[in-house]
Amino acid sequence: MALPEIEVGQVVAEREYVIDRGSLVRYAGASGDFNPIHYRDDVAASVGLPGVLAHGMLTMGLAVQPVVDWLDGRGWVSGYGVRFTRPVVVDPTEGATVAVTATVGAVDEAGARIDLTVSAAGGTVLGKAQVRVTAL
Repeated sequence: MALPEIEVGQVVAEREYVIDRGSLVRYAGASGDFNPIHYRDDVAASVGLPGVLAHGMLTMGLAVQPVVDWLDGRGWVSGYGVRFTRPVVVDPTEGATVAVTATVGAVDEAGARIDLTVSAAGGTVLGKAQVRVTAL
């Protein structure tokens, strides 16, 4: 099985994720990251944050999932890197919505580079988010 025919500039996946405070509790339990800025408004405010923040690695994990789903067993993620540019603030009532668009950035014999645009609350939250996919 191989990657489907793709070309530079092609959008291969788009998805939105809603993160609520329950998502943060579940992620903290799974990851072991119980930093109170991820669940206590008073602690987040005391260190100058605009509110409770989603874990950076949770955001990073959500961002790559549309690419994994698009691959559907035709290849694998052989590299992934991001820069954290802005935190995802999770409102206690509304939560936060993270939007991901995956676009082909480069194609070669081995696979492709997929560039991710990841945003929340009108701003980019991951910069230089790039996924290297390798064909089977």
